[in-house]
Amino acid sequence: QVQLVESGGGLVQSGGSLRLSCAASGSILSFYYTGWYRQAPGNEREFVARITSNGSTYYADSVKGRFTISRDNAKNTVSLQMNSLKPEDTAVYYCRGSGGGMNSWGEGTLVTVSS
Repeated sequence: QVQLVESGGGLVQSGGSLRLSCAASGSILSFYYTGWYRQAPGNEREFVARITSNGSTYYADSVKGRFTISRDNAKNTVSLQMNSLKPEDTAVYYCRGSGGGMNSWGEGTLVTVSS
C-alpha cells in the first residue's frame, strides 16, 4: 500500500495563497488518480481537485480558476496551488490516491483563511 503524507497547510489572510504538497511513499503513478478533498467543521468531506495518470485534471466548481493541481512524477508528489483564498476555503485538506487496487488517504493538513 502506498502511503500519502500532506504538508503545506497554515494560516493565511483572505486573498492570499498557499501551496499544499502530497508525498507518496512509492510511485505516485501507482494510482489511477490522485486528488485533494477537504472537510470543514460540521461538513461532509468534499472533492476539490484530481489529476489522472494521463495528466487530465478536474476541479470542483467552487475552486475552478483559483486552484491548480499538478504532479511531479520524479518526486512522487502531487501539489495543490491555492490562490485567491477565501474564508470558506478553511478546512482540513486530504490527499487521496485511488486505483491499482488501492484507496489511500493522508492524515490531512489544516488550512485556515482569515477574513
